[in-house]
Amino acid sequence: MMFRSLLIANRGEIAVRVMWTAKCMGLRTIAVYSDADATAAHVAAADEAHRIGPAAPRESYLNVDAILAAAKESGAEAIHPGYGFLSENAAFAEACAAAKIVFVGPPPKAIRAMGLKDRAKALMAKAGVPVVPGYLGEDQSPALLAAEATKIGFPVLIKAVAGGGGKGMRKVDAAGEFAAALDGAKREAKSAFGDDRVLIEKYVSRPRHIEMQVFGDTKGNAVHLFERDCSLQRRHQKVVEEAPAPGMTAAMRAKMGEAAVKAAKAVGYVGAGTVEFIADASEGLRDDRFWFMEMNTRLQVEHPVTEAITGLDLVEWQLRVAAGEALPKRQEDIRARGHAIEARLYAEDPDKGFLPSVGKLEILRLPEQRNGIRVDAGVREGDEVTIFYDPMIAKVIAWGEAREGAAAKLAAALANTEVAGVHTNAGFLVRALREPDFVAGEIDTGFIERHSAQLMPIRTGPPPHILARAASFIVEERAALHRGGDPWDAHDGFRLAGASTETIEFLVVEKKVAAKIAHRRGGGVSVSIDGREFDTRAHAASAARLSSGAIAVMEGGETWMLSLYDPFAAADAVGAATDRVSTPMPGKIVQVLVKPGDAVKQGQPLAVLEAMKMEHTLSAPADAKVASVDVAPGDQVTDGATVVRFEMEKAA
Repeated sequence: MMFRSLLIANRGEIAVRVMWTAKCMGLRTIAVYSDADATAAHVAAADEAHRIGPAAPRESYLNVDAILAAAKESGAEAIHPGYGFLSENAAFAEACAAAKIVFVGPPPKAIRAMGLKDRAKALMAKAGVPVVPGYLGEDQSPALLAAEATKIGFPVLIKAVAGGGGKGMRKVDAAGEFAAALDGAKREAKSAFGDDRVLIEKYVSRPRHIEMQVFGDTKGNAVHLFERDCSLQRRHQKVVEEAPAPGMTAAMRAKMGEAAVKAAKAVGYVGAGTVEFIADASEGLRDDRFWFMEMNTRLQVEHPVTEAITGLDLVEWQLRVAAGEALPKRQEDIRARGHAIEARLYAEDPDKGFLPSVGKLEILRLPEQRNGIRVDAGVREGDEVTIFYDPMIAKVIAWGEAREGAAAKLAAALANTEVAGVHTNAGFLVRALREPDFVAGEIDTGFIERHSAQLMPIRTGPPPHILARAASFIVEERAALHRGGDPWDAHDGFRLAGASTETIEFLVVEKKVAAKIAHRRGGGVSVSIDGREFDTRAHAASAARLSSGAIAVMEGGETWMLSLYDPFAAADAVGAATDRVSTPMPGKIVQVLVKPGDAVKQGQPLAVLEAMKMEHTLSAPADAKVASVDVAPGDQVTDGATVVRFEMEKAA
């Protein structure tokens, strides 16, 4: 019998998305929130909401007692864990059962069986599912792990046994790099999962990450809902996902689907799950060159592409199966049509190695949901992106009859996306979707690195037409401010004869750039920079003033932040850039690698910062001599905190 109330033990876009289906099914929806999320979108979307603790995840969204207390207080009959947080926590599933609350997910036994990568691979091998060659043993001594890596043959991957999302993962190309990579992987795994054990596996030279969506019910039935290709990755984290996989043959799909269903049945799986495979694409996709990697015992971030091609609601399937119903369809009744691609829009800065970007979403204009475009968002304009949670802003999904059309549609939607207040990867995504090799389906997990020059071009400042748009915006802003007021207060350079002129100066890469404005009689302006005149109406760029006073100019998914020239601020910026290294975001210092008096080379690691459960290495911008180290391991630091100061003379 279907339960009547559902608590969603998660936040952000997945909480909003689960609530949408639950409400369509007539269920009462209950949100939980931390102090950082008191006014969040998922709280507003729910029928009721309950506070579960402070901002830190361990004290809120990972606090089992607090979540169960909220469930008891609200009278929730079921809990949907979303993804991340407690979604793959067998102890949480057991606690729900003990509290007589339905857990919308697989049984604890299946979570445990697939939760540890080493045991999962051993189980799959026993069940006849192909697995990647590697070391899955209990002995975690560094010497043995190094020896096993040598035996497997470099390159190898170090992976956290309890991991996911690229955390605790390192690629090692040579034996001499192994010790440092192992140390970093273990430290990151301990921080993210509370478990620093790792496994070693062979690194496939041209890997494709292809996963199968599976579903099981309590009646012993299991099916797959076709594959998704998640090969476009950065730091082992998915960036673009699509269904079906480019180049997938019917024979390979059948064989991989059979293996996925076999994997699900081997653990008595119930609910939604994803069986992830790695395929060797060095000679195209072949049905004898794919291997089991892991199984995610939850709904995946990229589930909308499967929904787009099948026309099915995967959350509805989850809820019906959790209520004891049989799977809504048999394998032979499940059909796929067209092609769907999803891009993850993140608050991060591609110009700074994709470091997460925190701050207020002062402008947030996402694509319209029409003509095959879907947007799953968990934030609204005015919300804050904080250091505590994943910096995803939204998922944008496009469906089309064919892959090329879906890619073009998604690129256009992202190009029309406007975000200011934080940096985003929107422009990067647009370039990736329009890259000829992507359009041709020539993809693998090394795609982004291989095309880095095209996808992440070095920016030396905004193009002149962007500066011209900012200048014209200032003129428009002044005109609006004085409209209807005293004409003698207007900043339009009025003169009795001829066009009036003025100059607006911007600070661009620590330099002054002048935009010359000519006010035309009867209204309107022309803008010239370095003798070149621009018609700002010829470009689609929009502009807005932010609370900081900066002007945001947005075009093609890119946002340019422009400030008026201030000679004192410019001098300070140059000094700060040359005499120190500062933190790019708030976080915790986990390693300091230099001391005062050390001579360092350009690119040499200085310290390691942990933020948003990922480690970020802070490196020397040039050859220099360390004057002082202003942080220590364990320090909690703010954005812009000085880490290392340099002596101004160049190191010998």
